[in-house]
Amino acid sequence: MAKSPYSSSKPQPKAPKAHQPKAPFDRKASHPASAPKPVARGASRPAGSSPSSFSTKPKSLPAAKSSAQAASHSTPKLKTTGALISRRASERLLNGHLWVYATDIEALEAGTGEPPALMPVADNRGLLLGTALYSPASQIALRMVSRLAIGDEEWLALLAVRMRTAIGRRASMLDAKTNACRLVFSEADDLPGLVVDKYAGIVVVQLLSKGLDTAATRRVCASVLSEMLASEPLTIWERPDPRIRELEGLSAPSTTPLFSNHSEEPAAQTLFLLNGLSFHFDVNSGQKTGAFLDQRQNYSAAAEWAKARGARKALDVCTYQGGFALHLGRVCEFVTGIDASRSSLLVSERNQTLNQQQIAAEMEWVEADAFELLRAWSAESSSVESSAATSSGAAPEAWDLIVLDPPAFAKSVRAVEGALRGYKELNLRAMMLLKRGGLLITCSCSHHVSWVDLEAAVGAAALDAHRRVTLLERRGAAQDHPILLNLPETEYLKCLICQVD
Repeated sequence: MAKSPYSSSKPQPKAPKAHQPKAPFDRKASHPASAPKPVARGASRPAGSSPSSFSTKPKSLPAAKSSAQAASHSTPKLKTTGALISRRASERLLNGHLWVYATDIEALEAGTGEPPALMPVADNRGLLLGTALYSPASQIALRMVSRLAIGDEEWLALLAVRMRTAIGRRASMLDAKTNACRLVFSEADDLPGLVVDKYAGIVVVQLLSKGLDTAATRRVCASVLSEMLASEPLTIWERPDPRIRELEGLSAPSTTPLFSNHSEEPAAQTLFLLNGLSFHFDVNSGQKTGAFLDQRQNYSAAAEWAKARGARKALDVCTYQGGFALHLGRVCEFVTGIDASRSSLLVSERNQTLNQQQIAAEMEWVEADAFELLRAWSAESSSVESSAATSSGAAPEAWDLIVLDPPAFAKSVRAVEGALRGYKELNLRAMMLLKRGGLLITCSCSHHVSWVDLEAAVGAAALDAHRRVTLLERRGAAQDHPILLNLPETEYLKCLICQVD
């Protein structure tokens, strides 16, 4: 059996046991060693904990309230570094969630000087709930990393162990046809705020939490990645999300890589493979960490449906760098990709050239606003029976398959209502352009837009378009973007494959 490229010749150290400091949050010393008391049916307990992991009473409260304070409900003051959180937030953590919002913190002591990366978290009675990464400027102020009280040394050891585990789980997802994937997916891999993507020999690290913004965290990430990927040429870059960097107050990333084993200049550009197709990658351009790896299996599914239905003409709306379009180009005769970004379309054209031996279709790339172009085309198709040339491109007779893969319309709960109007409009226009019996592949990458919301928007569009829509398949993100059931935010990508009659 061939040795896995992700195996390590070094023995894998176990994370040291967490110390139990003599702090007001300590919850073990208050009970003598004895058999654990049975837990009542229905009582909450964090996943993976033993019945004795949580004492039923705190050893002591971080702050004592006087009767006057209790009467006035004033904010308690802590005697040591830590956070007291509301009952609602405590219940959420005990049910498996990992976040505490700033509005749920009832008392907090961060000390003087630079805020700590780690912070003990307790409920409003003083009972320790665990240790979290602390982000003083973020709405998500605390991200749990342990159900015990741990210090910096223990956390860095946990970080290394969890990274190795996450990378090892992806080994089977990489082969001769796909050498790019998400190696670490934040909370879904028990590493809140850490995202690591691999594009052939380039690895991109994103630190999305202030508590991770340390030199020690970067050293551990570079050490684990270089150790587990040592069998190939490797360059590791840090690339922050500009929006998150501003919200979290993160430091500016280095202009030099975290690691490189190249003898000459560190690699910043490469070619990577998805499902046997080649794509250009530049660490200094593109969205997210550079490409949309979460759609990899949906790209294949779209091509399979197109082939099964004998689709000749396909339209990829918001094509970015041609992911869906190039996969459809293998099985269709004519494919058009639309995007508002000229630079993205230039990369799409370069990707087409890379794969010209596999692309059977005639490819066309159109720079346009998706809403405006689809509105113009649908208006034209409703007024004339045959195709007609317009200033923004050719409006074909009708499409056999249309893909809608827009950017996130709802980045907050407040934006959902407007987002749903946008999804309905795009789907309405697409339905007006599809042949009877055509395929509509419509996506949303907004966590705040639920499956019910998305399907309702598509259903409303069908009513307005006077079309009958049948749902053929529901799909989500690729396997390297796992979903943590107790943290619904890890499920964000939704893909509906529908037949439009």
